[in-house]
Amino acid sequence: MPYYNIAFFYDYLRDDHHWTQQMVTLGAPVAILATIWAGPLLAHRFNPRYLIVAGTGLTCLAFQWFGHLHGSSIEYYAAWCVYMLGYLLSGPIPHQIIISNWYCRNRGQAMGIAYIGGALAGAIGNKLAPWLVSFMSYRSAIQVLGLLLLLAWPLALFVLKDRPEDLGQNPDGLVWPLALFVLKDRPEDLGQHPDGDEVPTVAALDAADSLAFAELTRRSSFWFLLVGSAASIGSIASVNFLMKFVFEEQGFTNQAARDHIWSTASFAALIAAIGGRIVVGWLADRMSRKTVMVATYAQVAIAIPLLFLVTPQTPHYAYLFGIVFGFAMGADYMLVPLMAADLFGLRSLGRAMSAIVPSDTITQY
Repeated sequence: MPYYNIAFFYDYLRDDHHWTQQMVTLGAPVAILATIWAGPLLAHRFNPRYLIVAGTGLTCLAFQWFGHLHGSSIEYYAAWCVYMLGYLLSGPIPHQIIISNWYCRNRGQAMGIAYIGGALAGAIGNKLAPWLVSFMSYRSAIQVLGLLLLLAWPLALFVLKDRPEDLGQNPDGLVWPLALFVLKDRPEDLGQHPDGDEVPTVAALDAADSLAFAELTRRSSFWFLLVGSAASIGSIASVNFLMKFVFEEQGFTNQAARDHIWSTASFAALIAAIGGRIVVGWLADRMSRKTVMVATYAQVAIAIPLLFLVTPQTPHYAYLFGIVFGFAMGADYMLVPLMAADLFGLRSLGRAMSAIVPSDTITQY
């Protein structure tokens, strides 16, 4: 919810504190450069559920701080640093690790279904934020959104489990009789390879030893994935975070009208993202993930120019933009961890994503 809705308050912060648009949007880049160390240093060292608790707590604290700013740019940047640290700890990384631990054969579909929660929460926030500012100050509204993050604590502490072994289960729901009397530890026990292929694939990589950062950085595939995902996700996120200012330049100068068109476009995008995550998750388990990723990148490139069709005279184009852009956005975010797990193995996923996510985050802002 905070990731998809913090930008709603950009123009409120600008007007309230008499800041420039450049200063308001500079907070996030300053913060990510100041906290980029957190991902590689902390993400793979701690229990994913505890990372979620710590990260959501820090993000909640940042939102309370945003609601109590006094006009100092230093204070604003400091609040962003707290937010970014919370995002790096509780954002994609711990969730991707937990999902990958639980699923192997249908990991793409599982990742797509799990990411629906993020899209739904973001879509709810798209409607909740404009509704809150209709009867309370934007300061109170941003604090309310922050407090909602604490709802993640009981789920992380008492419902989620890091891996199926914590409940005496196996990935993909394999039951113990089959595991004992039918299944073999590895296809090599029968002189075969995973999925009947001639070369080892995902399952074999999942069992591989964790790779050190030095080993990851020596692989060209790591750098291709890091740079490619940073470029694609950066283009998507820049639209999300600057959309309201674009609408203002397009002619939506009235605050209420700008809030409404932003809510409409962002809500449509996040609802479409649900479809993107389900469809592409299903395809990613049945087709080459590289092919699916290239197709997704192409759709992103097609979708972004549609934003400039949305004007006060043609507001209905917000739905067209939202649907095309949102489908690509939903697919893109979930393909990166799937590719990382394929390339480097499950045990290296946390370490790889702890470097990739901060790099993606830099380009987002």
